[in-house]
Amino acid sequence: MAIKWITPDWDAPPFVKALTTCRPGGVSLPPYESLNLGNHVGDCPLAVEKNRSLVKAACRLQNDPAWIQQVHGTNVIDAKEAVVAKTDASTSPAPPEADASFTQEKGIVCAVLTADCLPILLCHPKKPWVAAIHAGWPGLSSGVVDATVKRLPKEDRAALLAWLGPAIGPKAFQVKRDVIDQFEANGFTIDDTVFVPDKTRGHFLGNLYALARQRLLALGLKDNQITGGNYCTVTQSADFYSYRRDKVTGRMASLIWLS
Repeated sequence: MAIKWITPDWDAPPFVKALTTCRPGGVSLPPYESLNLGNHVGDCPLAVEKNRSLVKAACRLQNDPAWIQQVHGTNVIDAKEAVVAKTDASTSPAPPEADASFTQEKGIVCAVLTADCLPILLCHPKKPWVAAIHAGWPGLSSGVVDATVKRLPKEDRAALLAWLGPAIGPKAFQVKRDVIDQFEANGFTIDDTVFVPDKTRGHFLGNLYALARQRLLALGLKDNQITGGNYCTVTQSADFYSYRRDKVTGRMASLIWLS
């Protein structure tokens, strides 16, 4: 089956390329039946590597994506730090720990893996600068978006375009009060646009898209510079992996690069 992906609905310049892979297609090996690009406990390494090779070929990438070891933190790296020459895979170092990467160089592909967490892609509309962010709720609340945007010179930040890729939707993301408290402690405005009381006593429904949008607006972006945010990885099971739905699951990849 052909590999399927979605592309951002934004006004990026033609030299910016970006996409998020979906489930269909690729090499199927247990325990997954489709295009798993993750590299997590329980993943089949052979299937993951083959699927990554298929995506590289289908996207006509010059180099392998700059994979990072995501830890739900706020570390941001230049993607070239994660580019490893694969002379001998057995001796290649582990990917660097980070939850976002950026680049200003052609051919280097920023990449994040998700299966409910929010992938955020950023680009400058005129200058060669792109970034990919893994924004699960711990990293989002702690400032991974801020840390990424601030790797760009201050005078350029307000011009950025942002795309919010497929994540757990606002009707599926059930949380407890401690999650809200963490966002509030880190300066987020808490109201019913970001957290809504659920029928289940003591729980709330969180909106990762609205929370990310709030931070991006606070950093100087305008509302019309932020697109996406209309997916739900939990309910759209034909297209997306979801850790909350399935527990044992694969990962989608969100990629962005300069051509």
